[in-house]
Amino acid sequence: VIVLRDYLHVCDTAREARRILGGGKVLLDQRVVRDPKRGVGLMDVISLPAVKTNFRCLLDHHGRLHFSEIKATAAKWKLLRVEGKTTLRGGKTQLNLHDGSNLLSDEDVSTGDVLQLTLPGLDVKKILKFSKGAPALVTGGAHVGTIAPLEEAVETRSPRPNIVRFAEFETLKQYAFVVGAKKALVTEVAV
Repeated sequence: VIVLRDYLHVCDTAREARRILGGGKVLLDQRVVRDPKRGVGLMDVISLPAVKTNFRCLLDHHGRLHFSEIKATAAKWKLLRVEGKTTLRGGKTQLNLHDGSNLLSDEDVSTGDVLQLTLPGLDVKKILKFSKGAPALVTGGAHVGTIAPLEEAVETRSPRPNIVRFAEFETLKQYAFVVGAKKALVTEVAV
């Protein structure tokens, strides 16, 4: 409701937003959403088929959510960072993703890597490795919202958090979200 009314300016009141949702006119990650309390987070894709517009949720330079308009072809995929891995019975690997979802996969993936998944099927299209030269979106700290290539990751064997170095700054490793292999798949928000 808040996204439709306050961010996308599709309607003027919460009642209108609930009516739009109830009519099944909003897609979140290419699936119909009717729940007005459904949350929206980083890299989610919102589609409004009636007006043929698509938006991707990104962060601006103040750390606020920003909905950037994207093409219909870009609305067919989503980026999800691997936060953890769990081994299930039978030797299957479950990937725990940044948006709270889980995915069974046989792919060779490390934590910190990002999966480019097709929507709505959630099939792995590409694996974006957390490696030197990969463009990354900074999701926290003083440089939030910036996309820059990774220079190096410094892992410390201590209670201090691991850091990542970029050309002009450094930040915590948990704030780096890889958005491409050589070229960024998403654009930096210019506000």
